[in-house]
Amino acid sequence: MPRWCCGYEGRGLALFRPGMYLCQQHTRRASAARYAISRWVFYCPEDATLKYSKPPLSFEEQADLLMRRGMEGDRSLIVQRLAAVNYYRLSGYWYPFRSSDDTFRPGTCFDDVWTRYVFDRHLRLLVMDAIGHIEIAVKTHVAYHHSHTFGPFAYATNPKSLPGLKHRDEFLARLRGEVERGRETFVEHFHHKYGEEHQDLPLWMLTEVLSFGSTLTLFRACPLPVANEVANAFSVPSKVLSSWLLCLSAVRNICAHHGRFWNRVLGVKPMIPRAYTHPDWNTPTTVPNDRVFAVLTICRYCLDQLGMLGRWPERLQDLLHEWPSVPLHNMGFPAGWDTGPLWASGERA
Repeated sequence: MPRWCCGYEGRGLALFRPGMYLCQQHTRRASAARYAISRWVFYCPEDATLKYSKPPLSFEEQADLLMRRGMEGDRSLIVQRLAAVNYYRLSGYWYPFRSSDDTFRPGTCFDDVWTRYVFDRHLRLLVMDAIGHIEIAVKTHVAYHHSHTFGPFAYATNPKSLPGLKHRDEFLARLRGEVERGRETFVEHFHHKYGEEHQDLPLWMLTEVLSFGSTLTLFRACPLPVANEVANAFSVPSKVLSSWLLCLSAVRNICAHHGRFWNRVLGVKPMIPRAYTHPDWNTPTTVPNDRVFAVLTICRYCLDQLGMLGRWPERLQDLLHEWPSVPLHNMGFPAGWDTGPLWASGERA
């Protein structure tokens, strides 16, 4: 099977077979501007791919490698940490300390790397706590408003009740699989009592066993009036809530798999409400939507709207004060963030 190489073509990437030559081609578009578009074709010989030849290293060898590259710290403690947390997982936390030649900047200490790792673990737990409340609320309102509009079983029997749903049969099969895997007592009771008449659960039961991803699909497939009712619980338009839930679903997956989160650039960026309808989101500056601060602000705002805020903002503040060496700008925190209306003290922003 032929291998392929990557090359630049126009504004994007293109794939080329090994054996093609590197050259520059010019084409002209018949337009008033008659501008040229360049595209590069790469010569890629059959043996151009690299073979991975790095051997596995013992924990002691891993520590020695780090120290040879300039990492400072107690060797025995570094070995102990590497035995608890994979070298490759920790590499994401020491990456900002690296120089271009793979050595570490002078003064880089393993304790600083470990501090960021531990901080990130606590931050993920805090975010997961908030997302849990938001997920339950979305399930509650989807079940409530959809079933009151169409009935308890319409999601399974009436395609018009979920007009935005693609691949309906596959989605229903996925829902039934989640129900079966859940093995909840109330599901067994329902099937025992009503199974001869109903293959599927009423929606308010179904949502209790759905994954976040399936809940999100269900919400995005709802008719606009139903989606708007759900979004009203969060005081934002349904389009904004949909983007928030997409973002939180991706964040939840990162956190659930213990991925590095604290300084991540968000792959799924949430919408920021417009200034004329939600001025708090744009005072003193618009919340940036590509960093962790956006996620934290969404969590705080949603918890507030749901009446579930509690001490969540204080817990975040406590975490930041406990780990003052962690740079806030890497998380997207703007200057004066804690004095803005969304983060001001009090139960409501």
